[in-house]
Amino acid sequence: MKNFKYLFLAALTMILMNAAAFAQPGAAGGGAGADNASTEVSYKAIAAGIGFGIAVLGGALGQGKIGASAVEGAARNPSAAGRIQTIMILGLALIESLVLFALLVVFVKL
Repeated sequence: MKNFKYLFLAALTMILMNAAAFAQPGAAGGGAGADNASTEVSYKAIAAGIGFGIAVLGGALGQGKIGASAVEGAARNPSAAGRIQTIMILGLALIESLVLFALLVVFVKL
């Protein structure tokens, strides 16, 4: 719990420090409005990366849960292991297709 508190405070500090860094005008001398297009593209890239990271995390957690449940089901009923494996592979393919769809959305938006 103590490590979580330190991690949370470190993340909060970084977030608060970013506000001051983004408030500064551009260093190229063009003013704050000159680099608005590049800032927008940068934010889109960051948002796409975070969104895809969340999609991958959810897919990985789902695949892990499916794998664990399939192994447990096969251990409880070895005669149904073939059917369980077939259903597991179908579920894994559907989860992986959702992650690939998220990757497609990232490429379309960028």
